[in-house]
Parts: sequence; C-alpha cells; structure tokens
Amino acid sequence: MKKIKSAIYIRVSTDAQREEGYSIDAQKEMLTAYCVSKGIKDYDYYIDGGFTGSNIERPELGRLIEDIKNGLVDRVLVYKLDRLSRSQKDTLYLIEDVFNPHGVDFLSLNESMDTSTPLGRLMLGILSAFAQLERENIRERTRMGMKERVKAGLWMGGGRIPFGYDYDKGQGILIPNQDADTVRKIYDLYLEGYSCAKIAQMVGLKYEKLAMQILTRKSNAGFINYNGEEYIGKHEPIISLETYQKAMDYMLSRSVFRPSDSNYLLTGLLVCGKCGAKLRYQKWGKYDCKLVCYSQDKNKPHLIKDPDCNNPKQWAAEIESVVIQDLFAFSLRQKNIKCEKESSKSVIEILNSQYGETAKKIKRLYGIYSEGSDEVLLETIGELRKQLTGIQEQIKREQERSAISGQIQNINKTLTTLKETWEYMTVQERKNIIRNCLNKIIITDKQVEIFYKFDGFVNKV
Repeated sequence: MKKIKSAIYIRVSTDAQREEGYSIDAQKEMLTAYCVSKGIKDYDYYIDGGFTGSNIERPELGRLIEDIKNGLVDRVLVYKLDRLSRSQKDTLYLIEDVFNPHGVDFLSLNESMDTSTPLGRLMLGILSAFAQLERENIRERTRMGMKERVKAGLWMGGGRIPFGYDYDKGQGILIPNQDADTVRKIYDLYLEGYSCAKIAQMVGLKYEKLAMQILTRKSNAGFINYNGEEYIGKHEPIISLETYQKAMDYMLSRSVFRPSDSNYLLTGLLVCGKCGAKLRYQKWGKYDCKLVCYSQDKNKPHLIKDPDCNNPKQWAAEIESVVIQDLFAFSLRQKNIKCEKESSKSVIEILNSQYGETAKKIKRLYGIYSEGSDEVLLETIGELRKQLTGIQEQIKREQERSAISGQIQNINKTLTTLKETWEYMTVQERKNIIRNCLNKIIITDKQVEIFYKFDGFVNKV
C-alpha cells in the first residue's frame, strides 16, 4: 500500500505555456518551495501539459481523482485556482464531491486559499465564479474575432471543411480540390431532374442526405454563412451564383409539385418481421401499391439488414384495411380507460414540496458546516443528497405517467366516435390518429403485429 501523500497538480494550456509564470517549471518550483517551507516531505506531481481548463477530461487529473478515491492523497496543492479548472461547476464538483468526501484539503497559493478553514471554503465559491466569468469573456472575444475574420472573407478554419475544398491555413481561405468536379456534376444532375438518392448512387456518395447537403451549401458559390449571416468569401467559387440559385428554385418547385405520398397511411411505422428493416410503399401497376422490405431494395444499400430477406411483398391496401379495422376495435376497448391525470398531479405537488424541504435542509447544513468541520454533518448532507436524487426520479416517473394519462384522455375523445367519423376525416387527420395510437407494425409473411402506445398492448392479426 502506497503512503498517503500531498498532490501537487500543475496544468498548462497551449496558450498559457507562453505566459510568464504559467509554465510547468515555474509552477513546479513555487509549489515545491511551499512544501519545503511547510515541512511537507511526501508529495507527488500530477502534470497535465497542453490541456484546457474548460473541462476535467485530463489524464493526470483523472489519476489524481483515482488516488484520492483510493485514500492515497490527503492534500491537493495548485499554483492558481484556474489551474484546477476554469469552470465553476467543475471546480465545485471536485471540491464537494471528490476532495471533501475523502477528507482531502485543497490549497491554492495565488489566492491564499485553504479549504480546511471556513474562510477558505467561502472564498472558493467566489473565486471559482470569477474564473468561469473570465472563461466566458475569452469565449466572447473569440467569437467576436471569428466574426471579423468572416466579414473579411476568410474561412472559419478548423474542421468541417466543405466537400470539394481544402483549407489553406496560410491564406486563410478555401481552395478547390479534386472533388470540385464532383460538386459541379451534382448540380448538373440535379438540374437535369435526378433525385438526390440517384445522384448519390451515380457519384459514389454513401447517403442521399450528403448530396442534399452539398446542393444547399452556398459556400460552393463563393459565400460564407456564419451564425445565420451571409458574407462574401475570398475563396474561388466551384459553381456560379446563378447555378446555385437555379438549384434552390428547382428544389422549392420539386418540394411543392412532386408526387405526394400523403395517401400512404402507414409510412414510417412498417417493419419487416424477418430481418428488422423498414418497409416502404412501392407502386405496383397503375393504381396499386405493395409493401416492400428495404433489404430487397438495392438502391439504398445503407438500409439493407439482410440481403437474403425473403419476406413476401404484401398489398398495401390489404394491410391498411387490417390496421384500420383493428384500430376501430381498439377504440371500443379504450372506452373504459379512466384518466388519472388529477391524481398524478397531486402526487407531483407532494413530491415537489418534499424536494423543496430537503433542499432547504441541505442548504442550512452547508451553512453550519462552513462554520466548522463536522464529519457527522457531512454524512447527513450526503444522505440528504441521496434522498434528493430519489425524489427527483419519482417526480420524473410521475410526470411521464401524467403525460401518458393526458394523452390517453385526449385520444379517447376521438376514439369513442372513430368508426363513425373516419370517412369524413382528411388523409392527414387519419395519419395523425394512427401515429398517436401506434408505435410500429411488424409484418411477417401474412401475419401482422400491431404495437400500440398504451400499456404495451400488442395485437396479432
């Protein structure tokens, strides 16, 4: 078993390494001198070089936390509070949930802070708030600088470089690469009338969504979008602004006038019972449709679950009729469901009251604890925090239960007369009813399994 020791924690970010007094050697020298002056002989170094203080995902900080939990550390020393963290939330987490529960004191040289004293604990909350304020100021200055950069026509830099371009760090602009011809071809094919799915297949893109994303990027025409605003970029356009605008106008017209699938009542709910892939509507003859497993559709390889799936195609009208008749029968069964919304509401009110009282107790105990350390008080606070977590979970469960009860009540008003009013509903109204009641429909050969949203009800037809 290792001896209990003091931990000297040192952190530098990439920028901070260039600042006087923040280097690893400078921090190490001052903290070591402090240990010598106080007669502290058994200490170890935990050094994170080149890591930001905006989060606690750091290797040496992780090792320090593990050593604390294993009872190997009794004191943590840093040169400055923001070396531990620039986030108030993370700082308080480390102090209250890691250091204090394991009896570990925390000391910061620059702020003369020592959490073994009441004044030190008070100063901790104040200084960590200022550390977070400074971090937010830095972020705001960075955003302002980025906006000025984009206004000048320069690219934002970093990742997410548009397809068809490379990023030249020296010039700060985008440079067309070997994929630029593919981008031009995508626009040409789209204006010729090809769908995004077909275009993706023709140019070798994995998803049709990628083709749509490329088409809608105005950066291809020499512009830069930043935080909802548009600026003229200094980079070379791959396509003309006229071509881009033609594609956007054509996209709008296709969204308005394309053949509508709004008559397909069960779109998005159908699942193949043999391979688990989705089922889709497919035109069959002049007027009819069949339901086809996507595993049998070679045009969308990313949706294939089993290329050997042999689930037979079913007539869509027959399956829709089965589902609608079962929905009518279901509406009759639901007439006896009683809404428990009011009772759930009263339970939530009681739990909220308990939560408030428990939170007040914890706040009072922290006040007493700040005046003088007391292990019994610390244990009591820990127990109350566990109770608080339990109450939160109960409130969440009751809220979900109340929401479901309210949903059932609203749908029941429609279901009670569903059969009589169905023929007078629009297609969209019928689709809304089906989606409010059903989770999914699994089709295996001739068997149809209908999964309802309420009480896990499943019906096999």
